[in-house]
Amino acid sequence: MKPTWSTQQSLNYYLINKWGFPYFNINKNGNLICTPKGKSTHNIDIKQLIDNLIKNNINPPILVRFNDILKDRINIIHKNFYQSIKIYKYKGSYTFAMPIKVNQQKHVVKKILKYGKKYSLGLETGSKPEFIAAIFLQKKYPSIIICNGYKDKEYINIALNAQKTGLQTFLILDQFSELKQIIKTSKKLNIKPNLGLRAKLSNKSKGRWKGSSGDKSKFGLFAKEIIQTIKTIKKNKIITSLKLLHFHVGSQITSINSIQKSLKEAAQLYCNLRKMGCSDLQYIDVGGGLAVDYSGGKTNFHSSMNYSIQEYTNNIISTIQNICDKNKEPHPNIISESGRALSAHYTILIFNVLGCNSSRKTKLNIKEVTPIKKNPTILYTIWNIYKNINKKNFQDSFNNATLIKEESKILFNHGIIKLKTKAKVEDVYWKICKNIYKNKYKLNHISKYLKDLQKHLSNIYYCNFSIFQSIPDAWAIKHLFPVIPIHRLNEKPKKDVILADLTCDSDGKLDQFIGFKNVKNTLKLHPLNEQPYYLGAFSIGAYQEILGNLHNLFGNTNAIHITIKNNGNYYLDHITQGNSINKILSYLQYNNKQIIKSIKKITQKAIKTKKITIKEGFFLLKKFKNSLLGYTYLKKLQTKQEKEY
Repeated sequence: MKPTWSTQQSLNYYLINKWGFPYFNINKNGNLICTPKGKSTHNIDIKQLIDNLIKNNINPPILVRFNDILKDRINIIHKNFYQSIKIYKYKGSYTFAMPIKVNQQKHVVKKILKYGKKYSLGLETGSKPEFIAAIFLQKKYPSIIICNGYKDKEYINIALNAQKTGLQTFLILDQFSELKQIIKTSKKLNIKPNLGLRAKLSNKSKGRWKGSSGDKSKFGLFAKEIIQTIKTIKKNKIITSLKLLHFHVGSQITSINSIQKSLKEAAQLYCNLRKMGCSDLQYIDVGGGLAVDYSGGKTNFHSSMNYSIQEYTNNIISTIQNICDKNKEPHPNIISESGRALSAHYTILIFNVLGCNSSRKTKLNIKEVTPIKKNPTILYTIWNIYKNINKKNFQDSFNNATLIKEESKILFNHGIIKLKTKAKVEDVYWKICKNIYKNKYKLNHISKYLKDLQKHLSNIYYCNFSIFQSIPDAWAIKHLFPVIPIHRLNEKPKKDVILADLTCDSDGKLDQFIGFKNVKNTLKLHPLNEQPYYLGAFSIGAYQEILGNLHNLFGNTNAIHITIKNNGNYYLDHITQGNSINKILSYLQYNNKQIIKSIKKITQKAIKTKKITIKEGFFLLKKFKNSLLGYTYLKKLQTKQEKEY
């Protein structure tokens, strides 16, 4: 007997071979596997990995970082730039500057610097704290540090002092007002600063973050301010300090056309500045923006991209080269800050499903709806609609059933029908909806609500994680991330599902999922059984961790870093324990000693008034202390899942 569902069908449905290539695939057991080194044969069974972690008391939700994916992404970006330089015979060099705002975790940035050492990979910072972190992290892997963001006297002072010690720092003028303080401090320290200026390009990018580019962008100098800057640095005899031109088109740029237009404008600006006397200008920092194809659609949709990395690098190199050659100016050294493209792929969140709620279960028989004294006519009327529905009258049937459902609310509010009758009317209504959806009647030119039946009839799977902590962009800006099961991928997923997290917030849910052409309102998942069921949220390595918040006091999750050995085995390179309850409470100025003291008093009072025994009091206090030290998430895995219809 042939299987009803194949792993290839899972690959196609969940688009794994689109967004996940070449890092994720499915093995013959139906488990998701990761091949961290890309085209290498060495892979990791993610389901087996999670089972082993749980045996060692590392419980979901777990953030899993594959170090070798990070290394591979660094190699890929550099390889593509070097290939473009070779193809076009470009005379400048290339350097990557990792914007640490993407993920400031020490272990993450250290790995990036380690893997990027052979490329002289540098860092980009946007604040004083980030700059101090960069100095500390770069002591072993010295390279450039791009100093962006708002700057006060102290920021400028430490950046110039760092340059004085030998670090290659570039102070970027994000605002014209910063120049006066930079000149004053550099004279005081007797050092010629490495200056860069950020241009506010007129071209506006495409995508969700298009507001960070164009005339109304947050940072950068207008053309008039750039001219004023040149006059000022000439007057102060530091024209040779201007070495870098910086611009930023925006994050997650979905269309290559936006990149091309901005590059032309920036290259012309570079040539004009050199002709104005800035002969030491030798770098163009093209900023970030290299997109991640979260959906695998290869389109200009906000969670996708309509170009490859090689197209991206080819456009940068060829555009700048052509304009410089026409203007007879030397090819500048290129710096890019594509932190999202570098780090997104290497992190996934694994979480378990705790249970399921389906309010659409309907089991009625003819005796319950026959119009006798106990069964009002309204129930019999809607039952007749259900029994007589067909492909010709389904729209009218749906409209009439909706009216009766609304009428039942009015009758109940006036005390005419009982709660049981109202519930039965709703049951029949959902049977009608299920009938329409199940029979796949042609849903053209019908009500929007009827088109949304799939979402309204879907199951809710309750999951052991917080959207606000682990994937905040899914909540804040409705960003799409691939979400799929990590096992049972050789079984047919039969349930239309939306996902709810642990928080007591109506926004704590995932009800938009990647689709090849359109966003899907539900996700097909497997029916729950007595075994634990695990899902993964993928490509979350950029921004999500640092943007996460403590909604309902769910803290950081357990996190592990995995590295593949040469023999194909893997080891846990680093483990970060998730936040305990007492740690989270301490962030909010709760004193844990005082909390325990307060519970002791409550317990002692309860013992004195004989509400509890001494033994119960000791047990309660012990449990409470243990809870304070425990994980903020639900630690115990389910042993028996809720049965579904």
